[in-house]
Parts: sequence; C-alpha cells; structure tokens
Amino acid sequence: MVNILLKGGDVLCADGQVRQTDIAITGSVITQIGIVTDHAERIINCQDKLIIPGFVNTHTHAAMSLFRSYADDMMLMDWLKTKIWPAEENLTAEDVYWGSLLAIAEMLKTGTTCFADMYFFMPEVAKAVAESGIRAVLSRGMAGVAPTANQALAESENFYKEWHLAANGRITVMLGPHAPYTCPPDYLKKVTALAEKLGSQIHIHLSETAGEVADCQKQYGKSPIALMEELGVLDHGVLAAHCVHVSPDDIAIMKNKNIRVAHNPGSNMKLASGVAPIPDMLNAGICVGLGTDGAASNNNLDMLEELRLAAMLHKVHRLDPLAIPAKTAVDMATSQGANALGLNKATGKLEVTYKADITVFDMQEPHWHPRHDRLSLLTYAAGARDVHTVIVDGKVLLDNRQLTTIDQERLIAEADRRGMRLVSQTNLK
Repeated sequence: MVNILLKGGDVLCADGQVRQTDIAITGSVITQIGIVTDHAERIINCQDKLIIPGFVNTHTHAAMSLFRSYADDMMLMDWLKTKIWPAEENLTAEDVYWGSLLAIAEMLKTGTTCFADMYFFMPEVAKAVAESGIRAVLSRGMAGVAPTANQALAESENFYKEWHLAANGRITVMLGPHAPYTCPPDYLKKVTALAEKLGSQIHIHLSETAGEVADCQKQYGKSPIALMEELGVLDHGVLAAHCVHVSPDDIAIMKNKNIRVAHNPGSNMKLASGVAPIPDMLNAGICVGLGTDGAASNNNLDMLEELRLAAMLHKVHRLDPLAIPAKTAVDMATSQGANALGLNKATGKLEVTYKADITVFDMQEPHWHPRHDRLSLLTYAAGARDVHTVIVDGKVLLDNRQLTTIDQERLIAEADRRGMRLVSQTNLK
C-alpha cells in the first residue's frame, strides 16, 4: 500500500537530472520513482512543483535562536565572551527545548529535513526532535576549560546511550568537543577514549578564525588540523565545522583522514571569519556540506540562503564564475550534507529504499519563469517562501506551508518570553 504519492512533479533524480515523474512513499521510505499506478492513501498534486531531497543543515546551535538579534556586528571572541557566554549561563533545560523547537519550525518551513546540532541540555533538544518529526544528529557541546568539563563527558555518554538511534532511528548522536581552544589536549584524549568506547563519531569546530590558528601554532607548533591528527581525534569519523583557515598541508590531512566539512558561508561572512577554500577542498575530494551555524550569528536557519551564498561567495572571492556551479551547491546542501553527517546511505537523495526526506517547492511565482534550468532557478532565484511541502521519514511535517506537528502560535509566544528574559537577566548582572 502506497501511503503518499507525489504526482507529476519535476523530480531532482539521483543522477542529477530533473525529470517529470511520480514518487511513491510507503512507511518511511521511497518505494517507487516513475509512473505510479498503485492506489495511494494520499495523493499530492505536484504539477508546477520541484521535488528535491530535503536540505541537510550540517552545523547548528539550534537553541541559540533565542539570541537572534541580541548581539550583532561584533568580533567573534568579543561576541562570545561579553554577550553569548554570559547569556547562556541563564539558560534552563526548558529554554533549550523551546529554542530548539523554534529552530526546527524555521528549518522545516525553509525546506530542511535534517540538521546537526551541538549545544547543551541535549535531552531537551532530542525531545524537540522526537516530537516534531525532523531528523537530527545531536552532540552535547563540551568545553575542557569549563568547570563542567568532566560532567560534560558523563552527560555525553549517557546521552549517547539513551538517544542514539532513537525516534525510529531519526536521531543519531556524536560527541561534541567544542574546539581546540576550549578543549586542551588532555581533555581531547578523554573525548577520543570515550569515542572509542561508544563507537561514536565527533563533531568539532576547527580553524574558524585566523587568530585561533595563530594561537594554536604558537602554543603547540602546529595547526588545529595537525594537532587533532596527532591527538587521534581524526581517527573516529569527524564532522569539522568551518575549516576557514586551512593550509594545503591541512587539506592533505583532511583528505587522508576523511574529515567531512560543514561550510557555513553566512556565519563566516557575518562574523568576518574569512572565506574557506572550499573549491580546493572539493578538488581534493573532501566531502563538504552546508550549515547555517546558530541563529545568533547568521541570523536565520535558511539553507536556501546558504546554498546561494556558497554558489556566489567563492565566485567573487576567486574571481572565477565557475568556482561553485549551481549543481555543486545543491549537492552540498543535500547529498553531500547527508554524507557529512554519516547518513549517505539513508537520506540526501531521491532514490528507492532511501528515507522519504523530501522538500517540494512551488514554482508558480514569476521568479520561476521561464524554466530553462530548474537547478539554476533553485540556486539563484528561489525563495524560502516557495517551500510548499516537507516530508521527513515518510510523514508530512509541512503541508501547504503549514506546520503539522508544531503549534506555531504557542511556540512564538514561548520563544519571545524566554528570549527576552534571558537577555534581561544578563543585563542585570
């Protein structure tokens, strides 16, 4: 029995070509791509619609949506030390639940079906993921220099045991040491030992700013990438956020160790962190996905915007209009993102047996015409408001632009109240 039939849409097929056809979904997976004549419980008319794999957001701090617009136009370390870290000290578990749900609602409404998150109070994030129906790769952020360093290791182990492969397999768990500048070598050795014990992978910020790299060179005589190699961090499957300031030697290590990169062009531009050498990484055969980072440093979670920025930023930076073509940018937002999260055999493509994680764009607005090239239109012309339907794990989570599992009115009221309280508490200190 076909549960959902997407009928007559323009489908981005696994071979990269767009064809008008049908997609049948049974349970949580795609069971047919082609002309489907079987009876379906629900038929969604996809005429004048583009059907693509759902976007995969490879790096977020979801609950930081509560700090959106609170502190902008600052240097990264000044922003963290004087604004964000003091405000985060006021966070409660319930705040993180509502902040994460706010992020999930925004991501679903802009076409994202899976995201990677690093934060704290992670059971609350997992609860929001489980209830909303989205797919996620979750990590409890750990700082070795913090008073909670050992507690974070214990919480990470417990979180992995409780939530890895939970929610019908929609949740996977990684370990989340924040960065080399907050996790000294002795602490990172403890993280790698825990990764070995659990069989888990690692999500970490690497080489985000020039200052971070210079400090690492001064302290340890090598780059953050080379230091991670020496400490054995790279032997456990690493999702590395940013990788802005990396050398050819770093790129060689990254390729050799199969580091997967979460490229965050919007956040890197806003914080003036720099421009990652993404064309060089792609030429070296490194897997690069796209991420938004947190909504406090972006300031939205719109993956379509990141897709467009990735396609355009590297063109102007290299003075090369061929640097990142539209198809490459779309791959980074979908199949390569899934690969970056270790989910490449499950999601990221529209293919039979893959999970039904699907985003449907309405192409009726003027900016979708004429339709010479659908992927060009998606990359350079489409808007997030064109997202019409979002399906995750075979369930419709956005139906004709309306959320089906989240009470948006209540969510916005909770998020507003909690966000304003957090900032007012910080300002009183």
